[in-house]
Amino acid sequence: MSPLREVPVPEIGATDVLLKVQAASICGSDLHQWHGTASWKVNYPVILGHEFCGEIARTGQAVKHFKEGDRVVSETAAVIDEFSPFSRRGAYHLDPARLGFGYGVHGAMTEYVRVPERCLHALPPQLSFEKAALTEPCCVAYNAVCVNARIQPGDHVLVIGPGPIGLLCALMAKLSGAGHLIVCGLPVDANRLAVAQQLGADATLQGGVAEYVKDLGDGYGVDVVVDAAGASAALQLALQVVRPAGQIAKVGWGPQPLGFNLDPLVQKAVTLQGSFSHNWPMWERMIEMISTGQINLNRIISRVAGLPAWHECFQKMKTGEYVKAVLKPT
Repeated sequence: MSPLREVPVPEIGATDVLLKVQAASICGSDLHQWHGTASWKVNYPVILGHEFCGEIARTGQAVKHFKEGDRVVSETAAVIDEFSPFSRRGAYHLDPARLGFGYGVHGAMTEYVRVPERCLHALPPQLSFEKAALTEPCCVAYNAVCVNARIQPGDHVLVIGPGPIGLLCALMAKLSGAGHLIVCGLPVDANRLAVAQQLGADATLQGGVAEYVKDLGDGYGVDVVVDAAGASAALQLALQVVRPAGQIAKVGWGPQPLGFNLDPLVQKAVTLQGSFSHNWPMWERMIEMISTGQINLNRIISRVAGLPAWHECFQKMKTGEYVKAVLKPT
């Protein structure tokens, strides 16, 4: 196991806070960056961690809405151009100049992190830090399923990939009224597929998806596919099983070339919708839904551990034994 490293407490600017991190959740992207297999540019060496929350230890002189001791959760867009056309319309998460915590600048798998005030959201007192740390992946899933997809009550929905984001997408699909919810994965995903059943999936499959869909409803395919896997084969399967005029929402990343043609996209007149990140109103909504129990994360959080256990947590998330591990740096 690699040892932990001592780093200086960050300096903060006038509009920043110094956040004492109370919980930092491990994301699948952290695993990719750990192994150097990420599809995006990573500013190595960098402290990982973009799903985090904590208590404000110190505020910059121009901070107006928060004070020392406040319990907060942070968004991920650490650096943006606040005057870009994207930021001006609230789509700062799509700003090409954006740098995120844990890949563009230092993240939160440490005791203290510098956070701009604009990234902060207040936490209600009844919401634990462990659950609040999962606000970010909940926002990712909400944006993919409830904003960028068009699920209507009774729709047949397939989620490909039962990783943390895929499971949260399944949960969001169920909340949106999915009539028949299918989650599929690989044999290595057996543990996570069992969790999908607990979250309300009507079927969990390790293969035979096309055959299953042919016997579903009128046999023309599912209304919506959520690709939370990212591999090329996942998109190919999505195009195979989505019904004519259906929709594919793609939230999974993958660096592989497609290796197949997109004619089914044209022939079926399918809508292929990418989904990335989130913005302020989604965070406010997710905080409310988690704190009231509408989003139940008990089956998603597999372990809460101190920072020295990071290596074991990373390994067990990689193998699928854990769905989600949360680290407590303090």
